[in-house]
Amino acid sequence: MRRLLRSIDFVLLLITALSLIAGLMFAALGRTAIAHALWTAGAVPVVLALSVSIVQALRRHEAGIDVLALLAIGFALALGEYLTAAVISLMLASGRALETYAQERARREMTALLAHAPRYANRFEAGEWCRVELDAVRPGDCLLVRSGEFVPVDGTLASHAQLDESALTGESVLQSRPPGEAVLSGVVNAGAAFEMVAAAAARDSTFAGIVRMVQSAQQERSPAARLADRYALLFIPVAMLLAGGSWLVTGNAVRALAVLVVATPCPLILAVPVAIVSGMSRCAKRGVLVKGGGALERLAQAKIMFFDKTGTLTGGHARLVAVESDPGTTPDRVLRFAASLAQASGHVISEAVTTAARERNLALAVPARVVEQPGAGLTGEVDGRVVAIGSFAYVSTVAAPAQWSKAFLQRVANEGASAVFVGIDGVMAGAIQMADQIRLETPRALRLLRQEGIRRLVMLTGDRRDVAETIGATLGVTEVRAEQTPADKLAAIHAARAEGTVIMVGDGINDAPALAAADVGIAMGARGAAASSEAADIVLLVDRLDRLVEALRVARRTRRIAVQSVVAGVALSFAAMAVAAFGYLPPLLGAMLQELIDVAVIVNALRALRVRSTATTGTLARGDADRLKAGHVELGPVTEQIRKLADELPRLPRTAIAGALDNVNESLTRELVPHEQRDDTEVYPDLARLLGGEDPMAAMSGMHHEIFRIARLLRQMTADVPIDGPDADSIREFQRLLYGLDAIVRLHCAQEDELFHVLGEGA
Repeated sequence: MRRLLRSIDFVLLLITALSLIAGLMFAALGRTAIAHALWTAGAVPVVLALSVSIVQALRRHEAGIDVLALLAIGFALALGEYLTAAVISLMLASGRALETYAQERARREMTALLAHAPRYANRFEAGEWCRVELDAVRPGDCLLVRSGEFVPVDGTLASHAQLDESALTGESVLQSRPPGEAVLSGVVNAGAAFEMVAAAAARDSTFAGIVRMVQSAQQERSPAARLADRYALLFIPVAMLLAGGSWLVTGNAVRALAVLVVATPCPLILAVPVAIVSGMSRCAKRGVLVKGGGALERLAQAKIMFFDKTGTLTGGHARLVAVESDPGTTPDRVLRFAASLAQASGHVISEAVTTAARERNLALAVPARVVEQPGAGLTGEVDGRVVAIGSFAYVSTVAAPAQWSKAFLQRVANEGASAVFVGIDGVMAGAIQMADQIRLETPRALRLLRQEGIRRLVMLTGDRRDVAETIGATLGVTEVRAEQTPADKLAAIHAARAEGTVIMVGDGINDAPALAAADVGIAMGARGAAASSEAADIVLLVDRLDRLVEALRVARRTRRIAVQSVVAGVALSFAAMAVAAFGYLPPLLGAMLQELIDVAVIVNALRALRVRSTATTGTLARGDADRLKAGHVELGPVTEQIRKLADELPRLPRTAIAGALDNVNESLTRELVPHEQRDDTEVYPDLARLLGGEDPMAAMSGMHHEIFRIARLLRQMTADVPIDGPDADSIREFQRLLYGLDAIVRLHCAQEDELFHVLGEGA
């Protein structure tokens, strides 16, 4: 249908242009009758097309402002103003063609997504790869994706893959994915062929859901378009009254014709959906799928925003926070034994432990004789030693509880984290603290949302109140609602809607009711549940919360542009009608003027395609950002060593304190200080150039110098420790310095990680 409309618009433009030019040539030769016939012949097809448009609009119960154009052409023909009728027809046909082109250009990013729909899959059958229809694929099927092909269904990688995910995420950088990682349908294999295991049928896969959302979005008319229709309902009678009044007062029908000519703003009014679709297209290009123009407009008006915590404000998966170890062992040894055994389990916590060990470049051993008790833990042999990992209750059955275990359990409970205890040969050797950590971009996203005028930021979570309030205080949200059930979340949304337009952001199945109830539901669709994506009005296809800020900026500027298009166009048309009514604007010149107004407003509407993003002035290469963040992971054992010594210092024999301090000083001198010195001299100058400004890294560099100062002071104080050990006051001073250094290093690394993340993603 769309191709047919494009061809009709093109044919109308061609007919009206040729008939006008031919008529002018015959008029110049003095063949006036033939010129009039040609001009009439060019106008008649436009009259027929307008009649069809008006009937279709009336059937949809929409305002048909095309009626003014129809009256203008008909009136011009009736008055013998054949050239005017031809010019009006040409202007109208060119306006329709321009408006169609503008809409198609604005839809480019959204419609391009539909072209990526996979058509078939390569399935392993009877010892060979066979091409099958996409609908024949079932969960568990082994599939082959060749180089350059689209991933047909959601699944799990069986081998390493290089993927181009730009169709879904808007990110042009190739992604390297290891075996075992999830892969979404619709992404492109940019490397060698790889195997995968299907996790869903085609109709249930990510890409199929996105295609349905895009098709729905393209069919929906936005409130801005309906607002333009309401303007049309006012515009038509006013134009008719002004035209009729000028005719009655002056007795000059040509003045009435001139008024009708400049009152034919079909492309003008249609500039509103052009702006809306342009905004939706801009969002799609940045990995934010807006299902309809109505959602974009409501987003622009919102002042209240609710967030689910897990998977939205946080990453949604456990990450290593700290490793506690018995005095007789080291944190790396505890983590290595735990991760080696955890390789035998598919539990998410086991996978997180294994990932943490690999991030620290620990060499893992192959476990043997593994016995798993679901929900409790595992026991097995690693390097000939009997190892047990799991809950405190489970590990306590094979290893005597350590003195530090009670305090560790209390700390984990206070922080809302989880713990994996580790027993080696009947001794509780240590414990690993795991937690769902705040996304690196979350603090920045919330700061930017406040700058954009969101007055309430409310966190909803099922966590305990003390844990939730700690996270809320860290993020600076305006309100925290803890221990929330799906019904509680739904009630909170309903109550807030009385205060204004409400946004709900979530990712899980339990968020779907709240997403559907909010004025604007936004789903974290990159890894979120399909139910939440289906219930939402907007889906973030990129696993980054700060893309929401971009969507908000796009929505607000798009709405401003849409309103500008209506107000400016109608105001200019009214002014032109007034001038025409007083006889200062003849019909022919009025037709040309009206076309200029229409073109100007449509071009203005297309500005929504160029809404600025939250991008920084420059970006780090993805590999550089990952390398810099990996450097902080490698510092993890050092920070743990600092914290552990600070905790144990009062309990150590006085004669052993100097040796323990020497070990920490050696780690600082060998690892921490050189790392920060390299950052200060090699990394920060590059970051400063990317960020712009006179000295953007001054505060961060100041933290480096504070780390250097404390490290130097610790070395000096350690050198001054007497042979029989420090006194009580000196021990307290050492503790103060160690705790201070631990806090500064952790905060500094977190700030740098956020900065690397922002610059590395080209946010």
